[in-house]
Amino acid sequence: MTTNRASTSTIGWVVLGTGILIILAVIFLILMYSVSISFGAVNDVLNAIFGISSAVLAWRLCAEYRAKSPWISYIAPVVAIIGAIFSIVGSVLILYGFTGFFLAGLYSGLGNALIGSWLVVFCYSMQNSNTLPHSLISFGFVVGGFMALGLLGIPGIWARIDSMVFMPSYLYVALFGWLGTYVLYPIWTIWLARNLLSIKQVLPP
Repeated sequence: MTTNRASTSTIGWVVLGTGILIILAVIFLILMYSVSISFGAVNDVLNAIFGISSAVLAWRLCAEYRAKSPWISYIAPVVAIIGAIFSIVGSVLILYGFTGFFLAGLYSGLGNALIGSWLVVFCYSMQNSNTLPHSLISFGFVVGGFMALGLLGIPGIWARIDSMVFMPSYLYVALFGWLGTYVLYPIWTIWLARNLLSIKQVLPP
């Protein structure tokens, strides 16, 4: 990342916070189905917040992108920001009743897919770096790949499909993007945070 101790620590806490937000979103999703549908609103808000947090993370890692590939340092964070915008849109659509949960979920899924695309680019840029464990980088490719499945939801958004009844088969595949977002992404972020927060302990003053 960066050899600045304070900056590394800040990035580490942003990554950790992102992972915690996703875990909370999953918890409230479970509560929505098991206790009360009212918990769904909290899940929607958290979906938007961790999308924003991921965009912030992308910008914080911009310095590392610039060191590896100048054009990536500008393009990749923009992709993550666009992803955050779609995440916000998805949450707004369902919170204010503009669409049903399915179409709103496609918007949010697209946002997560763009964030996953950024993650793939990030991991690609770090392949020849000794900063992070290769196992973390390899896992990042898997996580980003699963999240990117949400891109298959674009035709569904265009067609304004808002029901799971008789939906096209490709949308079933798009839904697997949530596996990457809700299960794999928090694992990756917490793993990365642990690595970054430990790095700051061994950096020279």
